[in-house]
Amino acid sequence: MKNMLTGSTLALTAMLGMSATAQTTINGAGASFPAPVYQNWTYTYSQSKPGVTVNYQSVGSGAGINQIKAKTVDFAGSDNPLKLEDQEKNNLQQFPMLTGGVVVIVNVPGVKSNQLKLDNETMSGIYLGKITNWNDAKIKALNPGLKLPDLNISVVRRADSSGTSFIFTNYLSKISKEWADKVGFGSSVKWPVGIGGQKNPGVCNNVARIRGSIGYTEYTYAIEANLAMVQLQNKEGQFVTPDAKSFSAAAANADWSNAPGFYMVLTYQPGNNSWPITGVTYILIRKDTDAAMRKAMIDYFNWCFTAGATAALKMHYVPIPENVVKVVRDKVFK
Repeated sequence: MKNMLTGSTLALTAMLGMSATAQTTINGAGASFPAPVYQNWTYTYSQSKPGVTVNYQSVGSGAGINQIKAKTVDFAGSDNPLKLEDQEKNNLQQFPMLTGGVVVIVNVPGVKSNQLKLDNETMSGIYLGKITNWNDAKIKALNPGLKLPDLNISVVRRADSSGTSFIFTNYLSKISKEWADKVGFGSSVKWPVGIGGQKNPGVCNNVARIRGSIGYTEYTYAIEANLAMVQLQNKEGQFVTPDAKSFSAAAANADWSNAPGFYMVLTYQPGNNSWPITGVTYILIRKDTDAAMRKAMIDYFNWCFTAGATAALKMHYVPIPENVVKVVRDKVFK
């Protein structure tokens, strides 16, 4: 009898112990644009917060939006912002998390990072399939000091539904009426030319292996893959180099007070130092999330806005300004 009681006591103790250490698991999925910092955050937070595990799958903005609408994840990441009416239709709330830059990457023999300049006409001409060789007269005129090879241009673009594509095609629509009229912008468009790559790493891999290629990706991926980036012409006509300063310069012009549902597009912003392909990456959560999960997510996102900001800066992202964070807390977190 004594042994039976001892066994029962041990079993009860084990059950209580399991209850005390029960895990709250928060699952997110979506954009690959912010994935490097999101994965850093989820790991760091999960290690520092006993009882809470946060996961994030980099599946692309389109897939993330579909999953949060289908209630198969707790939050989604997207670089393609939803307008207020779409949020309300699907019982969602949206708020900005980070700002970052989409950069143009090339694999051109003899051309190092930030040596090549492309203006609005040459950038749009390449992606429209009208400029097809690196020694084209228009590219040579912009780069008199570079020895550009007689080499066909291989265009690389995203194959999946992508927030990075939304940002990039929105930029092309602003610099080229022909692009706006023929192609337009969105997370998925009918590309005139190009080889598709899955998510940002797929685009980088294609550019790395194909001589004469050009593609677009988030800045951190270009840095990690050691790929040559391009100077671009901004709205003021200045050629600018992609870096945290030029991304911040573009973000500084954002007027969040006139952004219903936090809908904001930062491409082709004014300012001499502004990078022309700057984007905001967003979080989407459901209004009908149960109270316990909602609190756990808000705790996590508040941590991201504060403690997580340092890691974001080190990884070349621009944290959302404190005044905007306050608005998010007032409108979404309450």
